[in-house]
Amino acid sequence: MTTVPLSQRVLAGDPRAIARAISLVEDEDPAAADLVREIFTSTGRAYLVGVTGPPGAGKSTLVDRLVSAVRRGGRTVGVLAVDPSSPFSGGALLGDRVRMQAHAADPGVFIRSMATRGHLGGLSRGTADAALVLDAAGRDIVIIETVGVGQDEVDIVRTADVSLVVLVPGAGDEVQALKAGIMEIADIFVVNKADREGADRTAASIEGLLSLQTFEGSAWRPPVVMTEATAGTGVDALLDAVERFRTRGAPAGQAGRRRIRAGHRLRDILSARVLRHIDERLLPPAELETILDRITAREIDPYTVADRILERL
Repeated sequence: MTTVPLSQRVLAGDPRAIARAISLVEDEDPAAADLVREIFTSTGRAYLVGVTGPPGAGKSTLVDRLVSAVRRGGRTVGVLAVDPSSPFSGGALLGDRVRMQAHAADPGVFIRSMATRGHLGGLSRGTADAALVLDAAGRDIVIIETVGVGQDEVDIVRTADVSLVVLVPGAGDEVQALKAGIMEIADIFVVNKADREGADRTAASIEGLLSLQTFEGSAWRPPVVMTEATAGTGVDALLDAVERFRTRGAPAGQAGRRRIRAGHRLRDILSARVLRHIDERLLPPAELETILDRITAREIDPYTVADRILERL
């Protein structure tokens, strides 16, 4: 009996194959690189929607409602929900994604939790390749929900086609957004839990901060959308804003954004492979221990050590 290659089953949209493929890229299995090679030319069709913001902003509930809205339009969805890692198993602490269980029986929805595994920036190291898998599997929209780490959470702009920054009233999030530089990465601002007191003030504060930014030469000024995700209020308006960005705000810069994204991904792969090459072939453990002892004793500086190691390449 002939075994159908995993890549072909992914391209056919087989849910088990998709799950297996994402596990390979998440575990950084050597077979993952071959898989990406085989599916890469079939990618580039999905639209990647990044959802980021501080913990407690209601991102998971909002993503759940966005999935429902997309499905009502007849399009298929993939969700990558990045969660903190368990210090014991390394798995995703919130991996049950209980807020999204309503879609469990829908073949047009594929939801996967991914652990950060210590990676900073709100995403896991394998998120980009997992998105490629969902893209190759024919998902029209891929929603990437970041872990919610706060001010460090800017990797999403290197991964998604559109970045949604979710804030809530009464938490001072607009000030934190300014401090963190999130103003520069947001394509759309979402004030969630808009039924709370102060929601209008929060929206006005964000608008005020946006007025300090310059959008010369840009066809897009980030809108502020009010939502109440638990009730589904404002979600259709948010999806409309995403579609407007896709058709009017982004086309001129979309190719450039994807080119930048390709550059970041290439550098990530090169960095990982150079380090692996050094660990496995150039720097035996005993030599590394000696080097670390010398650095600790201030007999040599780490820059000189790095130069000498690179010379061996």
